[in-house]
Amino acid sequence: MEEMDSSESFEPGEEQTRASLPLPAAFLQFLSENGLDPAVYSMAPTIPRYISMESQIAEIEGELKCRLEKVSWLPGFYAIPPEIQIAGSKAYQQGKIYGIDAASGAAIIALDVRPGDHVLDLCAAPDMLGSTGSLTGVDVAKHRLAACRTMLQKYSLGDRTRLFVADGTLFSLLPVNSSLLRMEESIDLEEDGRTFSEWTSRRSWKDRQKNKKANAAGSQHLQSTSEPELIYYGKHSGLVGLRKCDILCSSVDQEACASGYDKVLVDAECTHDGSIKHIQKFEFWGWKTLERRVLDAERTSNLVHLQLRLLINGFRLLKTGGSLVYSTCSLTVAQNENVVQRFLSTHPSADLQKIDSADNWPCRSGGIAKTLRFDPATSQTSGLFVAKFTKLPT
Repeated sequence: MEEMDSSESFEPGEEQTRASLPLPAAFLQFLSENGLDPAVYSMAPTIPRYISMESQIAEIEGELKCRLEKVSWLPGFYAIPPEIQIAGSKAYQQGKIYGIDAASGAAIIALDVRPGDHVLDLCAAPDMLGSTGSLTGVDVAKHRLAACRTMLQKYSLGDRTRLFVADGTLFSLLPVNSSLLRMEESIDLEEDGRTFSEWTSRRSWKDRQKNKKANAAGSQHLQSTSEPELIYYGKHSGLVGLRKCDILCSSVDQEACASGYDKVLVDAECTHDGSIKHIQKFEFWGWKTLERRVLDAERTSNLVHLQLRLLINGFRLLKTGGSLVYSTCSLTVAQNENVVQRFLSTHPSADLQKIDSADNWPCRSGGIAKTLRFDPATSQTSGLFVAKFTKLPT
C-alpha cells in the first residue's frame, strides 16, 4: 500500500481542464474545499468494470466477447473493459456473474465473515455464512430493499437472510437466538399471525391494501417512529416456527454485547463523490440535481450526522469481540476520518483494527492509521474509504 499524500487545494478555474466532464463551478468549488483533485473525473474511461463469479471463465468470455482479467488481490473478481455492458447478457440474467466494484468487494473481505457468523447489513456475501449463520439487511427505503430481495433470490443467496425496512440508526433487533424454543406445531402466519411460517411472495389482502395506501401517499421511506417491517426471510434464516413476539422485540445494550452480531457492515449513505461513474450520470440527469443531492450544505451536514449515528448504532448491536467495517464511497475527510475520530472519542470500547488481508491491496493509508482509501488513480477502482473496528470488553 502507498501512504496517503497530503491533500492539496485546487482552484476551480485552474482545474477545469483536468476533468473530462464539464464539471459545474459549484462542484469544482466543493472539490476545492475538500482538497480533492478534479483530475480523477477524467479517469472514468480507464477504470475497468468488475464482476464477481466462480467459474465458467471461457463461457463468459465468449458471451461478453472480451477477456476476463483475474484480479490478483481479490479472489473471485475479474476486470473487464469499462464499455462492456453485462445487464443484457444471459450470464447476468441467469445469476452466473454479478457486477460489483472491486473496492466494494474489498470492504466485504475486510469484514472477514466466517461460517456461522451472524452478519448485520446487506452488503455481506450470504454464501459465506456457512450452515449456521445469518444475514440481516436493513434499509430505510423499501424500494431499495425490495431490489435487494430480488437480487438475493436471483443469485439463490437468500436462504439465511432476513430483510427489514427500518431506520438503521434506531434498528435494535438482535440475531435469532438459538435458545428460543420453537412451538411444537407451526401455525399459519395468515390465519393466526403469532408464528412465522415459510415466507411466500403472496401477500394477504390486508397487506396489499396497506401497501396501496402507502404508495398513494408517496411514502418511500419508513417513518423513524415505525417498528421494523420484515419484507423477506429465508427458509433457514431461523424465523420459521418462531413466535413473532420473540423476534420482533427490541434489545438492550447488555444483550447485544453477549448475543449481538458477529460482524456488522456500515456502508453508510454519502455524497457518492468518489463514485466517478455515478458523478458522470449527472451530465444526463442535470447538474442542478447534483447541486441538490451532493452540494447542498444542509444535506451534507445532515449526512455526516447520519453517518455517525449509523456507526454508533451498528457498534451498539455488535457483540463483544466482533468486527465492524465502516465504509463510504466519498473522497472527503469530513465523511470518513472525521466521522471515525468523533466516534472513537466517545466509544472507549471501540478499537481500530489493522486489516490484515489488505497488505497486497492497491490502496493508500487513510488520514488515520489503519484506515484505507481506494481511488481511481491508485487502485483503478471507484473511491472508497474503509475502517475496521472491534468491540473490547467493558
